[in-house]
Amino acid sequence: MTRSYLDHNATTPLRAEARDAMIAAMDVAGNPSSVHAEGRAAKGLVERARGQLAEALGASNADIVFVSGSTEAAALSLAGRGLRCAGIEHEAVRVWCDATLSLSAGQVICDDPARATVQLANSETGILQDLPQGLAVSDITQGFGRVPFAYGWAEVDMVFLSAHKFGGPKGVGALIVPQGAEIAAQIRGGGQEMGRRSGTENVIAIAGMGAAAAAAQKDLADGVWDRVAQLRNILEKAIAEQSSQTIFVGNDLRRLPNTSCFITPGWKGETQVMAMDLAGFAVSAGSACSSGKVKASRVLQSLGFDDDQAGCALRVSLGPETTEDTVLRFAEAWGRKIKRMQAA
Repeated sequence: MTRSYLDHNATTPLRAEARDAMIAAMDVAGNPSSVHAEGRAAKGLVERARGQLAEALGASNADIVFVSGSTEAAALSLAGRGLRCAGIEHEAVRVWCDATLSLSAGQVICDDPARATVQLANSETGILQDLPQGLAVSDITQGFGRVPFAYGWAEVDMVFLSAHKFGGPKGVGALIVPQGAEIAAQIRGGGQEMGRRSGTENVIAIAGMGAAAAAAQKDLADGVWDRVAQLRNILEKAIAEQSSQTIFVGNDLRRLPNTSCFITPGWKGETQVMAMDLAGFAVSAGSACSSGKVKASRVLQSLGFDDDQAGCALRVSLGPETTEDTVLRFAEAWGRKIKRMQAA
């Protein structure tokens, strides 16, 4: 059976550019904190990646703090600050915040941005947010490399992201924080990463992240995601032809170009995931961090869907390598499954 990967919001395949950079980094033996030639070579790889990420983000090199991923970056930027957020935020953000911000037409209502955090894009629905000026923190994990974003013009104090969402390796991410900003280090020790995050840098993963960031920005500039958006629209048209009752979440709002979240009443999302897996397609019922938990999506509930509706959602997230043939085959297979379910 030929398998098709349509779960890019959970994680993306490793880019060739990232793989090449990581393989090259494996031959560099030094510790980046060592002053000898081998150490300087390792430090050079870290700083090259820092520069690549800074250029892709429109930030300065000194703003970039490498961490293990968005979950750690969220803790580093949010812990103890008492910020507010909306119910659509990832659990890694919600755990540090007061989820009392409301939504209107899918947009977070934020009257005090300096005391709030708002995500750039939602991982389950793909809905994009208009980030208010003066925002304290933003999770840009799902949006980076897929929609235009520059730290320099966003007027957000801090943002964070994970490499594996844009073709880099798992287990590495970054917090972008302005020089002089006061944040309490969560991991203390040797004072690496300008004293904000101690521990020997993961040189191999960081090298991969830098290369992936550069490649992701090139894809965006070359219009790759415009083509993906067209495929997403083809997919949704084909699904709608198979089921007139299916609801497409946020299709009247600005969304990530690759994301389709749709609700088919009476057909549980987890059941759909299993059915499509057997048909050769990797999709999800929501955030990968909540998959397997038998409960309705908090994100969809925050958007006004009831428990039954929220429990019947399926997320399909495309990537640059996705083809029209793949999305049409998916829609056809999905259509056969729903007809069997309705006939049962």
